[in-house]
Amino acid sequence: MIKNTERTILVTGATGTVGSEVVKQLVYSGQNIIRAAVHSQNKADKFKGDNKTVDIVNIDYTKPESIADALNHVDKLFLVTVHAPNIVAADISSNFVKEAKKNGCIKYIVKLSVMGADAELGTTIGRLHRQEEKIIEESGIPYTFLRPTSFMQNFVNIYGPTIKSKNAFYMPGGDAKVSFVDVRDIASVAAKVLLTEHDDDNGRRHIGKAYDITGPEALSYYQAAEILSCATGKKISYVDISEADARRRMKDIGLDEWFINITLEQADNYRRGYASQLSDAVELITGNKPISFTQFTKDYAEAFNC
Repeated sequence: MIKNTERTILVTGATGTVGSEVVKQLVYSGQNIIRAAVHSQNKADKFKGDNKTVDIVNIDYTKPESIADALNHVDKLFLVTVHAPNIVAADISSNFVKEAKKNGCIKYIVKLSVMGADAELGTTIGRLHRQEEKIIEESGIPYTFLRPTSFMQNFVNIYGPTIKSKNAFYMPGGDAKVSFVDVRDIASVAAKVLLTEHDDDNGRRHIGKAYDITGPEALSYYQAAEILSCATGKKISYVDISEADARRRMKDIGLDEWFINITLEQADNYRRGYASQLSDAVELITGNKPISFTQFTKDYAEAFNC
């Protein structure tokens, strides 16, 4: 357990795609004690090997007292909120910020947002994240917003099952080009800014900033399929399906209407070219070039084979 005299970084969504990688990279830094917020103790098994530096805390986003307990003796926060209808998500962010202000020790919030959150005519998910960002801005607590584009790891977590079973992945993406980003790069940026002290000019340069985070190139799903084919040694195809077909497939696996609608809206946004922009934030902040999709497929090749 963390002693009362020790300070730590709280990572919410710690068992998720990005949060787990942030925990990992903070642990590797060896400079801090990390508190990993989880919704289920069963999901915390992945941190058992890091039990000397990772403190596990169960959290219920809907209960302020649970948030208060998680924030106790914490001075920096990596905030990942759930995808939920606006009123629910706003309540979650508001609860976190209210408790952070009551805590009085929170010196810095790094929030995982989404690219396009500040777009004038953005998507539902973008507007949702911008609403959460404004709650943090109005709190007066120093912050940095990380706005990544689509994750490369979605090819494992979302498309992986059909890539393994049918050598294909399906989505209504058309000829859209997307600047896919590896979550390891998002985590590297998050760790870098979280570990930077804010009492000098170098540390303060991140405060109040919003960084778009992308990979090094914009690829179509057809190009992604070709790269996956080379990495796995088998022909993998991208199948451009209609929105109606995509909706039916998502309903068949039990996804709710709200999530289906925002997913299809995001796909339309991609087809319009709004996910193809490139950013140099990864290299500027970490000093390393962002991971290419080719490198990603080599690193995760086993995940695409039965």
